[in-house]
Amino acid sequence: MIHTAAGSFVAEVEGVRKSYGAADAVRDVSFTLSPGEVLGLVGPNGAGKTTTIRIALDIIRPDAGRALLFGEPFHDGHRALIGYLPEERGLYRGLTARRNLQYFGTLKGLTRADAKSKAADTLDALGMSEHADKKMSELSRGMGQLVQLGATALHGPKLLILDEPFSGLDPVNVRMVKGLLSRMRSEGTAIALSTHQMNQVEELCDRVLMINKGEVVLYGALDEVRSSAGQSSIFVEADGDLRGLPGVARIHDRGSRVELTLEPGGDRRRALAALVERGADVRSFQVAAPSLEQIFIEKVGAAI
Repeated sequence: MIHTAAGSFVAEVEGVRKSYGAADAVRDVSFTLSPGEVLGLVGPNGAGKTTTIRIALDIIRPDAGRALLFGEPFHDGHRALIGYLPEERGLYRGLTARRNLQYFGTLKGLTRADAKSKAADTLDALGMSEHADKKMSELSRGMGQLVQLGATALHGPKLLILDEPFSGLDPVNVRMVKGLLSRMRSEGTAIALSTHQMNQVEELCDRVLMINKGEVVLYGALDEVRSSAGQSSIFVEADGDLRGLPGVARIHDRGSRVELTLEPGGDRRRALAALVERGADVRSFQVAAPSLEQIFIEKVGAAI
């Protein structure tokens, strides 16, 4: 694990607020990020996620509150410790993938020899070795995305912040990215992941910070957030009419199973008893905590 200058947090944001005119982009947002931890930053478009990231990285200054990196206010010495993948990408399209990685490695303080070696290793880890000497303009969008991620991570940052890293990737490339993030996490890198893909947050993240209209609406360990959401789902395999069951708010056909979403305070035992009373042939009845997608929709009232 990494030891920070003044404590255990790689990043610490405390009560930050940022206004543009009369409108608050973020209000009283706080979170921490520790070595080897993955934090999911979620919320609808315009919620304040990117503003929060930019405040954490000292790209913009808050009107109130503070942001610390490695226990200190941001300074130039932190640049080599950070990898930031913004939603607006920026590689040199006239250079090859290899040359792009080497160049960005030197910008992060690597020697030319180290940048050359790490560029080769990174391209191999991302399955891009055979495309290393193609210009960026010759690569597909997904391949370009992999090279951009490689440029963000090849210098071994202690803090990695990714804004929509899976955008434009096919399932094979998504798996490549997950493998890279898993290795970096095991080496102690702290990762903040901003994405609309809730399934990726559930798979990769330890904690989640959900922002809506500039304010934090949920923050905590993923399991705690799901268990405290107040709604549960029941996955049922049964023959019979499932409509109008007591305490059930919604019904979703999930192929071989049907998902019943309980109302707040809904009792799964009443729903099961009602099914039995109707003479339904119940083959399975499984209770699960709500998905992050369900919680997101419930909290922000927005489609993903």
